[in-house]
Amino acid sequence: MRVYNFSAGPSMLPLEVLEEAQKEFLDFAGTGMSVTEISHRDKAFSAIVEEAEKNLRELMNIPDNYCVLFVQGGASQQFAAIPLNLMKSGKADYIVTGNFAKKAWQEGKIYGDARLVASSEDKTYTYIPDVDKIAFNDDSDYVHITSNNTIFGTRYVKFPETKAPLVCDMSSEILSREVDVTKFGVIYAGAQKNLAPAGVTIVIARKDLIENPLPICPTMLKWKTQAENGSLYNTPPCFSIYMANLVLRHLKKLGGVKEINKINEYKAGLLYDFIDNSKFYTNSVEKKYRSIMNVPFVTPSKESDEKFVKEAKAAGLVSLKGHRLVGGMRASIYNAMPVEGVKTLIEFMKKFEKENA
Repeated sequence: MRVYNFSAGPSMLPLEVLEEAQKEFLDFAGTGMSVTEISHRDKAFSAIVEEAEKNLRELMNIPDNYCVLFVQGGASQQFAAIPLNLMKSGKADYIVTGNFAKKAWQEGKIYGDARLVASSEDKTYTYIPDVDKIAFNDDSDYVHITSNNTIFGTRYVKFPETKAPLVCDMSSEILSREVDVTKFGVIYAGAQKNLAPAGVTIVIARKDLIENPLPICPTMLKWKTQAENGSLYNTPPCFSIYMANLVLRHLKKLGGVKEINKINEYKAGLLYDFIDNSKFYTNSVEKKYRSIMNVPFVTPSKESDEKFVKEAKAAGLVSLKGHRLVGGMRASIYNAMPVEGVKTLIEFMKKFEKENA
């Protein structure tokens, strides 16, 4: 029996996608081989990469003056790749709104003057700083943000307007809502939260920004090298790219990002409304900045939190334990989480509250 998986990542994938992968796992596209076995130089695999890029461009309306890269190392590796590709003058601005945003900033400090221009750490990352009141530096090579906070459950409702290129980690919300790509210099995302199994990372970068990486930039981290080789400079994470393409096809079939955003807003609304009307569960995030992908909540005690997670698992609702930095519970309700999964969680929460309040 399949369960409802609320993991923050690696996360659940659409059942239709898993069944498609299962169907052609032993013989991909008539090659007589699994997609996990064919060479990345084979025309059959090149076709996967080309289609995945085409589908992503269509779904996100990515202009031709941006490159689309499929790389390895996760978003965490891009924390170093960003300054190594962009920090030409040795200066950049960072907004820290959570654990991963802080890690990106700390990595940036290794390579230059990574300046902290705003942070929400003072209130345990339960809000997003007002972007209209941030004093950005005129001499920065870029401004870095993390659009959705996986651990603490916040998201930007408005993106900052900056003189320097805006660089954004969208790992936990890519393709969940419409964004104007042209407002960003670089968008990157680890795919294991909302797009594919762990292994592949998406980088969408304006072409004029990737031409002159720092001399010390390792070859494997040079976006220019990856772009010139169509993401095939070395053996890529083949299976993850293949799965990402199936997910992109699936999303197109559903009607694209605009349609999945409506579903995501509805799912999150159901869960937040229930929490807000409960005297047993609480969510500490400022309502304006609540994430529609990651919903943290707690009961009145750590003991009942632990009991909740244990009993939820027994009921087929898994991976609800909150991050160690926050505790409590966290429901990650990415694109692949069906409405029925959220409704089932709410029914369990009702039952647990009645039995333990």
